[in-house]
Amino acid sequence: MSAATAPARRGSRAALGVLGAAHAGPAVAVTVLAGLLCVAQGLDASRSALVVAAVLAGQLSIGWSNDLIDLPRDLAAGRTDKPMATGEVSVRGVRAACAAAVVVCVLLSMALGTAAGLVHLGCVASAWAYNLGLKATAWSWAPYALSFGGLTAVVSLADGELPPWWWPLAAALLGVGAHLLNVLPDLDDDAATGVRGLPHRLGRARIAPVAAVVLVTASLVALVGAAPPTAVTVATAALVLALAVVVVTGPRRAPFLAAIAIALVDATLLVVAR
Repeated sequence: MSAATAPARRGSRAALGVLGAAHAGPAVAVTVLAGLLCVAQGLDASRSALVVAAVLAGQLSIGWSNDLIDLPRDLAAGRTDKPMATGEVSVRGVRAACAAAVVVCVLLSMALGTAAGLVHLGCVASAWAYNLGLKATAWSWAPYALSFGGLTAVVSLADGELPPWWWPLAAALLGVGAHLLNVLPDLDDDAATGVRGLPHRLGRARIAPVAAVVLVTASLVALVGAAPPTAVTVATAALVLALAVVVVTGPRRAPFLAAIAIALVDATLLVVAR
């Protein structure tokens, strides 16, 4: 490696490390959902881009704050998938990125208008509250419900409208289901560091079945609210119920994968059944 390329490679590794601390997967998933909701709402391209950018900035701030706050736990648990815990990236670098994301989020959110902007900042604040301590309580589900449900209102308010009643309700249920499934891989590490949110209190064996009930309810809310053609309703309900059976009775990882599939069906209903 030449002397000229070494700094570039170090910079590239540092950038990847900062990105790795942002929980990129969930951030992208929520941002894509926001973009699809913009399409369902009928927002024009420039308005949609503003919503997506604001949501992405908020999600990045949530991811970075999560790893910053959880760093002592990650070090204690020996997490090798956390860039700050492994020393791959500096705390100062992630802290600077998080602060920049917060500033950008505030500016872009308020550019959407007062109502949409304040609702979005409330959604982000709710997620930060989870990071700051609610994750370790029986109320760990509440920030997910508020933030996912509120996201639908951000999109519709950006268009000067209130969302249909079932949008925030179905999205809130989807958020709770996502919380239950998202925590499942980290149960042991969380237990070792004193985190006891709702999923931890339910126990590993109950998480997927409870998530299935929540996600099936979200599907029913979306189907009732959107009232698609009878054939679509019957086919969707049959698919969701079949997946729910797999969640309760399937072997090994099948319950987890089936619950994820129900979540994807719910997200699709939110978008296509507007």
